[in-house]
Amino acid sequence: MQKRVLVSDALAPTALELFRSRGLEADYRPELGKDRHALADAIFAYDGLAIRSTTRVDQALLTRAERLRVVGRAGVGVDNVDVAAATARGVIVMNTPFGNSITTAEHTMALMLALARQIPAADASTRAGKWEKNRFMGVELAGKTLGLIGCGNVGANVATRALGFSMRVIAYDPFLTEERALKLGVEQVDLDALLAHADFITLHTPLTTKTRGLVDARSLKRTKRGVRIVNCARGGLVDEAALVAALDEGHVAGAALDVFETEPARENPLFSRENVVCTPHLGASTVEAQEKVALQIAEQMSDFLTRGAIVNAVNFPSIGAEEAPRLAPFVDLSEKLGSFLGQSTEAPIERIAVSYEGAAAQRNIPAMTAAAVAGLLRPALAEINLVSALAIAKERGITIDEATRSGESDYDSLIAVSVATREGERTLEGSLFHDGRPRIVAADGVRVESEFSERMIFVSNADKPGFIGRFAGLLGAAGVNIATCALGRDRPGGSAVAIVAIDEPAPRETIRAIAALPGVRFATTLQF
Repeated sequence: MQKRVLVSDALAPTALELFRSRGLEADYRPELGKDRHALADAIFAYDGLAIRSTTRVDQALLTRAERLRVVGRAGVGVDNVDVAAATARGVIVMNTPFGNSITTAEHTMALMLALARQIPAADASTRAGKWEKNRFMGVELAGKTLGLIGCGNVGANVATRALGFSMRVIAYDPFLTEERALKLGVEQVDLDALLAHADFITLHTPLTTKTRGLVDARSLKRTKRGVRIVNCARGGLVDEAALVAALDEGHVAGAALDVFETEPARENPLFSRENVVCTPHLGASTVEAQEKVALQIAEQMSDFLTRGAIVNAVNFPSIGAEEAPRLAPFVDLSEKLGSFLGQSTEAPIERIAVSYEGAAAQRNIPAMTAAAVAGLLRPALAEINLVSALAIAKERGITIDEATRSGESDYDSLIAVSVATREGERTLEGSLFHDGRPRIVAADGVRVESEFSERMIFVSNADKPGFIGRFAGLLGAAGVNIATCALGRDRPGGSAVAIVAIDEPAPRETIRAIAALPGVRFATTLQF
C-alpha cells in the first residue's frame, strides 16, 4: 500500500514535490489545520502529518489516527503537539530545529534595534506629518549588556550578531557548556545575575511547564531598572500582565514581542503601550526560512516512511538514512530477544537490562534498547512499538538499564537481555552470524545455539537421562513435527535448556504435559 502524507498547514509547494518524488502520496489541505472536526475525520487514512503552528495534534486527534506513524513540524516549537500522547501511541514527532535559526535571530535583532531607537512610533509620527526629532531619543546597543535566556541555535546566532554590535553578551542556559560559551564569546551566568546586569534581555527557550511564566512579576523586580525585553521564542514565557505593570511603573523601559500568550492576538493590553513593539509571530516568516523548513521536514518524513531513518525526532533517538539498513538486523535481534523473554516470563517485570558487546556496542544503543523493551512488553501490551516502549515501561515503574561490555568473546557482536521479577532473573543472549540472521547463543547462562522460528517451544529442565525421549514422545503423540532441536547444559547433571522449532502449533494440554515431566522447571510456547 502506498504511504500517504497529509499537509494540514500552509507549506511551500516544493515540500509536496519532494514527498511525491519519494513515492509518497501527498495531500495538501491547509484548511484542515483550522477545522479540528474535519481533520479528525480525515486523519485515519494517513501515515504522516506535516504541520506548522496552526494544526493542534492532541490526544483526541491521535486516537483517530489509526495509521499515523509520524508528525512533522516545519519549525522548532512543538508546543502544538501532545508529544507524550504521540509517544504513547508510538508516533514519531519530528521538528526542524535549525531551519529557522538565522531568520529568528535576525528578527530578534530587528526588534531590539526597533525598540532601542523607537522606530515604529517614530515612523507613525513622521507619517502623521509631525517632525518630533527630540521626542524619540534612543539608546545605543554598543557597550550595553545583552542577556540571553537560552543559548541554543537561535540564541547562539543572536549572540554572534550582538557581538558584532559591540555588546557584552551574558547567557543563562543549564545546557551550555564552558567550551561552547568560550567559542561563542559569551559569559555564563545564573538567572539572577542575568536579570540583575542585563540592559537587554532576549528569550530563546521552548515553552514547557518549567519555563512557562519564566519572566514573571518576581523576575521583573530583579531586573535592572530601564531594562528592555525581547521575546521571539514562545508566548507564555513572559507573564504579560506582570510586564504591563512593570512598563507602567517605568521599571521596564520597553518590550518587543513577536509571540503572545494567546494567538492570534487580536486584543492585548500591551498594544496600547507606546514603548512596546509588536509583530504577529514573524520570527520564521522569510521566504528562505519557509522554503528551508518545508524541504527539511519533507525530507525527514520521507526518509522515515521509506527507509526507517529518524532525524530530529523529539521523542526517539536519531537513526540516519545510511545507518538505518545497517542497524536493522541489530534492532531485529534485540526485539526478538525481548519477545522471547516476554513470552516466557509470567511474573510482573521490575527491571530490564540490556548489554552490548563487539559490533553491537558500536551501533545505536538507545534504538536497540527500545526494540528489546518493545519486544519484551508486546506479549502483554499488544499496542506497543519502538517509540512508545520506553515511555510505557517508565509509566509502569519498570527500570531500564543499558551497558556496553568489552573483553574477549566468541562472537563479533553480542546482545544480552535480562528481566528481573519477584521470582528471579532470566537472561537471553543473541548474536548476528555472517549471514546477518539473528541467533540465540545462550539462555539463562546455558550455551545453546538456535535460530528463531515461527513456532518454538522453550523448556528449562534438570539434565537427567530420559528427558529428550519423553519430550519428543509427547510431541509425536500430539502430531507435532520437530523441525530443529537445540540443546544445552551448564554441566553434566546440572541445568539444561531445549529450544525446539515445530511445524504445527502445540496443543496446550501437550505443553502442560511437558511441564509436568520429571525435572522440568517450566515449558512454554513461543511465536515469532
